[in-house]
Amino acid sequence: MAWRHKNRWFRRWLVVIVFWLVPVMIVAVREIQDEMAYNRADLQRALTAWTFTDAERANGALLRCHGTPEAARAEGCPAAVLAENAARHADALSEYAVRRATLLRYLWHAFVGYWVVPAAGLLAIGIVLGGVKRALRRPAAAKPFPER
Repeated sequence: MAWRHKNRWFRRWLVVIVFWLVPVMIVAVREIQDEMAYNRADLQRALTAWTFTDAERANGALLRCHGTPEAARAEGCPAAVLAENAARHADALSEYAVRRATLLRYLWHAFVGYWVVPAAGLLAIGIVLGGVKRALRRPAAAKPFPER
């Protein structure tokens, strides 16, 4: 019943690789959660920070311009203050997008480095060992002696 154990190494390889995927994904998910929490907090801090001129401070813009730009607009923040801070808020949003893209690229490279490359390496080692085992299992074909 040799067929029952055929490709046993391949099944073992699949089990090892699937089980190795679990810790890799746990680390990746935790990294995403931690980094994105930091990025969201930084974005929120940047969106709720306002700069005012002395004249705007004197006119009471501090009381009406706080929170996110949408909340400040709803509170009646002057359009001049919104326009002055719009570039900084847009920069904060673009920085957030860059950070997200960078994180995804980093995680893709980590996934390839910590899961795909070891999986391919173990598969290659298994193929080589299987080939050596098969070569050693079969005796070389005997050459017939030429008759004289």
